[in-house]
Amino acid sequence: MINLLSYPSAWNHLIFSSNPPSKLLKIALFVKKWPIGPHAGGLERHAMTLHIALAKRGHELHIFTTSPAGSSVLPKSELGNLYFHFTKPTPGGYLDQASVWEQFEAENKTGSPFDIVHTESVSLRYTRSRHVTKLAVSWHGIAYETIHSDIIQELLRSPQESQAKALAERVNKVVEEVKFFPNYAHHIATSDHAGDILKRVYMIPEERVHIILNGVDEDVFRPDISAGKEFKKRHGVPDSKSLVIGLAGRLVKDKGHPLMFEALKQIMAENSTFQESSIIMVAGDGPWAARYRELGEHVVVLGPLKQSELASFYNAIDLFVNPTLRAQGLDHTLIEAMLSGKPVMATRLASIVGSVIVGSEMGYTFSPTVNALKKVIYESWVDGRVVLHNKGQVARQRGLKLFTATKMVAAYERLFLCISSANNDEHFCQYQQSVN
Repeated sequence: MINLLSYPSAWNHLIFSSNPPSKLLKIALFVKKWPIGPHAGGLERHAMTLHIALAKRGHELHIFTTSPAGSSVLPKSELGNLYFHFTKPTPGGYLDQASVWEQFEAENKTGSPFDIVHTESVSLRYTRSRHVTKLAVSWHGIAYETIHSDIIQELLRSPQESQAKALAERVNKVVEEVKFFPNYAHHIATSDHAGDILKRVYMIPEERVHIILNGVDEDVFRPDISAGKEFKKRHGVPDSKSLVIGLAGRLVKDKGHPLMFEALKQIMAENSTFQESSIIMVAGDGPWAARYRELGEHVVVLGPLKQSELASFYNAIDLFVNPTLRAQGLDHTLIEAMLSGKPVMATRLASIVGSVIVGSEMGYTFSPTVNALKKVIYESWVDGRVVLHNKGQVARQRGLKLFTATKMVAAYERLFLCISSANNDEHFCQYQQSVN
């Protein structure tokens, strides 16, 4: 018999029943933004995937979020048990804590009170969260992790750039977090590494830290050869190309795109065979989209893609590369590619090598330097499609084991049931089944 509140590993390894829950919950979610269109970040996509699934499981969901900036169209739900509560954002784009708390308290007094409160990061600030005992916060990045990112970006800084202040200020941010994090009753880490930090560095008691890895919709992100072929045809990628590399996400500096751009630029200049036999497809938007276009016809910049198109994009590539310099959270693009049956290549950051690319049999990792990135790109090119395909199959099996939305939703549901009934005899905090 396992006490789930003290379970030290990711709950994704556990097997929970897919049967309808024996108890339905009234859940409050605080999230800075609700996704609209293809521009959503990982945190918002996580919130939408999780809470729509929980509503479909029968739970009553109340989403406290900001009204969309520059849009008169508000999100709607066809589900009768999913409700939105909008407030005008602060000048910085955050939830107005006074207004949203007033909304929350009014709803909490309507009918039955909330069984559980969930906040994505600091959407509900600690000044309010300290008053809620049945609360869980999901951390998609914490300051201690970011120190690694700051060091990397300082090392990559050109002599012409001034030194960033972030590196010197980050330690103070960590101290601030260590002080206010205990105001949240329960903490959900989205990577094994973050869970270790919360317990060991932030000194939060183990029974209040729970690791639930991010998951994506396995019905959307799955192998589909015909969709991949059609996508390549539609975007003018000839069948003669022996290696199709894919990039996706926000095309900004801290996602590693200056590093990737320079690596590709050098490879294309020094190796005409690679240039002729390979093509790079870039999905997403941001300032580095224009720079990628400078590399010529061997780089196809697609812009932001809707989810269905993104699924086809993964099926069109042979290898997915994420050159991120942000040592935070668990990037959705990596696990989307893995579930699509593709090998992955990513920066050797603790959250990535600790939870996602745990071995070379499923992909490649590299230190965040141009030379190291060039080396693994060349390695994947020499390995060829057969080796890449085999690595993709291993990656998919790991994705199905740990990173599906079904796995993630089941874990969150059980945690919410456990927290909501921790002081009674419903036994939701006890676990008897075998570990996956």
